Amino acid sequence: MSLPSSVQAIAIARHGGLDVIEKMTLPFPEQKPDQVVVKVTYAGVNTIDAYFRKGTYPLKSFPQVLGNEASGTIVALPTSVAVLADERYQARGYKIGQRVALLDLGTHAEYVSHSWVHVFPIPDEVSLEIAAAVLVQGLTVITQMTEAYNVQKGDTLFVHTVAGGLGLLFTAYAKARGAIVIGSTSTSEKAQIARNYGADHVLLYTKENVVQRTLELTNGEGVHAVFDGVGKDTFEGDFEMLRRKGTLVLVGNASGVPDPLSPLKLSAKNLKLLRPSLPNYLVTPEETDYYADQLWGAVTSGLFNVRICGVYPFTTEGAREAQDDLTTPGGKVTGKILMKIADE
Repeated sequence: MSLPSSVQAIAIARHGGLDVIEKMTLPFPEQKPDQVVVKVTYAGVNTIDAYFRKGTYPLKSFPQVLGNEASGTIVALPTSVAVLADERYQARGYKIGQRVALLDLGTHAEYVSHSWVHVFPIPDEVSLEIAAAVLVQGLTVITQMTEAYNVQKGDTLFVHTVAGGLGLLFTAYAKARGAIVIGSTSTSEKAQIARNYGADHVLLYTKENVVQRTLELTNGEGVHAVFDGVGKDTFEGDFEMLRRKGTLVLVGNASGVPDPLSPLKLSAKNLKLLRPSLPNYLVTPEETDYYADQLWGAVTSGLFNVRICGVYPFTTEGAREAQDDLTTPGGKVTGKILMKIADE
């Protein structure tokens, strides 16, 4: 297959606001010996894209293609002899034309080249659209509810916010493990969506004192764990909602990075605080194989009923609108949003 010398990509030339997002013509990505080249069909849009764009997570060089997940088909395989002989590589059965999902920075482009370790074959019963929609959020949920806080039957958990794409999957996964889920969202319409995914109690942070109501619902004891994707605006209240020996998992920074705190704050109730990063749970082929199996099992069984609430065009305007819709507090996103890069 003849490959082009350049690609169209959604990228930034500097950190900044939505205006720095541009559709650019860039050189075709260089393929390293351990990398698979994928022709992208769908790309997921996540809050982490805004973190990179704004400089919350500083980038080292520009221009930088945005995006952290995508789905498509393989157009070139690794050339490394060691990789081709690797048992884990061989077990994945890669071939030209195979449908795959990939996890790494730089996926909002027509073609991407990434390490085979983070390129996942897609089961036949999973569409390219669903694969691109579930990869980051699904793996985040499974790894964090296993390793950051191992959710058990009878646990009471709190999720900020519960009606977004990530919050809905947190809810479904926690319920499957037998937990009670309390969550926050902005509107009664979003609250109903969360209840449809199994949330036991949904609090409207626009109308209720979330901390006070959570303590009332737990008879003053508090929750076993908080999974907080909001960050700065909810961080202090998380400590009040946690019970003795509770765990705070800071999932994201949608409202900004929380202020620094003294470790002594944890000693009041012997609390645990974690700020996990998904890539650090998926370093080895063994880890990625294990969690990929868990992910596709959750999708094919119906446990992860992925709600796609928007598919945006592969244009400068489409990319800016997608990030704006995703990051506006109390906005219209109730599920997952994608960018369509090419036709299937």
